[in-house]
Parts: sequence; structure tokens; C-alpha cells
Amino acid sequence: MSRKPRVVVSRRVPARVRDELERDFELTLHDEERPPERERLLELVRGAAGLVSILTDRVDDELLDAAGPQLRVVANYAVGVDNVDLPACARRGIVVANTPDVLTDATAEFTIALLLALVRRVAEGDRALRRGDDWIWSPTFMLGRGLGGRTVLVVGPGRIGTRVGALADALGMDVIYARRGDPLAPLLARADAVSLHCPLTAETHHLIDAAALRAMKRDAVLVNTARGAIVDEDALVEALAAGEIFGAALDVLEDEPHVHPRLLELENVVLAPHLGSATHDAREAMGMMCVEALRAVLLDGRRPSNEV
Repeated sequence: MSRKPRVVVSRRVPARVRDELERDFELTLHDEERPPERERLLELVRGAAGLVSILTDRVDDELLDAAGPQLRVVANYAVGVDNVDLPACARRGIVVANTPDVLTDATAEFTIALLLALVRRVAEGDRALRRGDDWIWSPTFMLGRGLGGRTVLVVGPGRIGTRVGALADALGMDVIYARRGDPLAPLLARADAVSLHCPLTAETHHLIDAAALRAMKRDAVLVNTARGAIVDEDALVEALAAGEIFGAALDVLEDEPHVHPRLLELENVVLAPHLGSATHDAREAMGMMCVEALRAVLLDGRRPSNEV
């Protein structure tokens, strides 16, 4: 009986995903919520035929060299592949796959949840109660804003951005889209809410900088469920503290998992620890897409449907 291909998974995965991997592959699993240290990851991948990487794993020349020439496929447990050096993989003939579609609804729903939490001051009110602040209902107490009739700018109308637009439309918002190459400042000036859904690339790094924030309305809000470094957080905290925009809701951070200390001090900020795709169904489906990519390359000798 031929030996099963060895696959490395760099983080704990849902039980069904683990079971499927163990059925078809010789599995080396870092069964922890925290990532392995870099040197440990380089040891784990040595001799592997496949790798399931997590978005915090840097898949670069160093890692690919450590794995060796038998590595044939990297299945990234995310839609974004900014953590994977695609040219380095291409030079070695390594297939890279990601997990599109299956997390679209979960991330879009979470985007709207963050937007509502921000404009209706849900998190701010929760903090006030937990602190034991003195309060009583009054007609002017902790007033927020509705979404109906407001304009949302979706930056990056891919699968997730388009779904966010549909949900926003159902809530009575006017939806406009910023596509690659569109002048951003005039669109920012029209929006009451700006929702980021573009990939992180050299072009979009710090796309929302001090100038972009100044282009926004003073009562506008920013929501980011894409990648943290699309926003210049230093510029953002200055804009928030100065009242240049009304608030920000962030599911992703520029130096993730570290939080900019000034963001923690601001009441007009809602923060979440990268929960956009964090539903049982979505995370399991993402894992199964990784499994199918590994099977396609290592067992069937074909290109996976979710190849990047």
C-alpha cells in the first residue's frame, strides 16, 4: 500500500476537517489556538507535500526552502492571500488555493453588525453599564443614528463587498461602490459610512490615510473587515480624537493581534478580534475547501477549483 502524502496544518481546525485530513493524508497538526513559533513551523513543514496555512503564517522563500522541493500545494485558510508569496510559489510550481465564497455571508453579516453597533452606540452603552456609570433614560440620552437614507461606500465590490451592499440596501441605505482605479476622494466625500472589502496589496496598503480621512464627512464612520493595514491606524486615531470622523469599527488590525493603545481609549471605536468569518458553518466550510484543494493536487493530480 502506498504511503499517504504528508500534510502539515499550522493551527487547530474544526473536528470534521481534522477527520477528513486524517482519512486521506499523513497529518502533522499543530493542535493549538496559538501559532507555532517560526522556527517550529519551519521544522514542521520539512518534507511535507501539502501545507494548510493560516493567514498569520508567512509563506515565503524561507518557508518554501525549509519544506523542500516535494511541496506541491499550499491551501490558505482564508480568502486573502497577502501572507503568501505567490511569485515564490509560482517559481517552484506550487499550487496556491484559498477559501472564497463560503465565508461571504458570515463576513458581510458581521460587517453590518459592526456598523450598527457603531452608529447605534451599542458597544459604548455596554461599556457604560459594565463600568457602573450613572444613567437614566431621557429623550436626549446617548443618541445614535439610523441607517435608512444614508449612503454607504463599499470599497472593493467583490463577493463580500457586493453582499454587504445588498444587506445595506435592504436596510434602506443608498449604496455606491469604489472599484480599482476609481478616484477615491470624491466617493469618500459622499459617504456616510465607508466599508472596506479590498485585498491587501502594495496598492491598497494605507489606502485610508490621513488625506482619505480628511476627505470623509465629519459625521461619517469607517468599517474595516478586510485587512488591518489597509488603514493607517496612526492617522485614524488622530482623526477620531480630533472629531474629523464620527467613529470606526474594526475587525482587523494593522499590527494584528496587537491593538493600537490609543484605539482602546476612544469611545467612538468598536473593536473585534477578527471575527468576520467566525461562525461554525463558515470555518468548517473553509477547512473543507482546503481539504478539497489538497485532494485535488496530491491525490487526483489536477488543479483545484479554488486555485488562486
